Amino acid sequence: MLVYPSSIDLSSSTLRHLTRQLIARRRELGTRWRRLPAGRQALLVLAHLRCGDTYAQLAAGFGIGIATVYRYIREAIEVLAALAPSLDEAVETARPKAFVILDGTLLPIDRIAADTPYYSGKHKRHGMNVQVLTDPFGELLWASAALPGSTHDLTAARSHGILDALAAAGLKCWADKAYQGAGQHIRVPFRGRRLKRWKRRHNSSHAKIRCVGEQAMAVLKGWRLLRKLRCSTDRITDIVKAVLVLHHASE
Repeated sequence: MLVYPSSIDLSSSTLRHLTRQLIARRRELGTRWRRLPAGRQALLVLAHLRCGDTYAQLAAGFGIGIATVYRYIREAIEVLAALAPSLDEAVETARPKAFVILDGTLLPIDRIAADTPYYSGKHKRHGMNVQVLTDPFGELLWASAALPGSTHDLTAARSHGILDALAAAGLKCWADKAYQGAGQHIRVPFRGRRLKRWKRRHNSSHAKIRCVGEQAMAVLKGWRLLRKLRCSTDRITDIVKAVLVLHHASE
């Protein structure tokens, strides 16, 4: 296999943050020796998450076995996922802000047509539903656990307790039409084709506010692994949380 140098479009602060976490993990476990130092392991993990490099590619590039690559990546993701903010912490962070934006996204997965629970009729593909909270400037605050792609956005928001948490904190929230009936504190656009002029103006201004939240989706999809997940669906929640932590570390 041919090997060539490449680059990762992340800052060195992200690498240092992950390296520190891995060093602390090794000290906790009492690890004496490994094939790769913590810094190289961190670089390997970032190449997988950010660039979507496969285990085989990473094994060849770093001169280790595929099984070792798998263990290194899984360990790092577990370490990062444990650092992700909870919903209560995210709501507390958002409390001083004027409002938050709630939206859902579908992370594509590698599944066959028989896997009905993972098929999204809206997107016409298999995937996992993830709910995202952002601030008025489009900064990613929190990402939910991943649910099967057939789950409706409103159902997902209720199952995660997002609506109750926002209501308890008195936070206003802007969301799209999928969240109709979520409650008075959730601002959604009017539905229908023949709307009165003032309703159309309301929908236009609502869309301008809500579109800022699309930046958060771009942040998630900037990590190429999330564009097509081929791992077990049980691991996707931790992967999303790990990406969230690394995103905050790069700021």
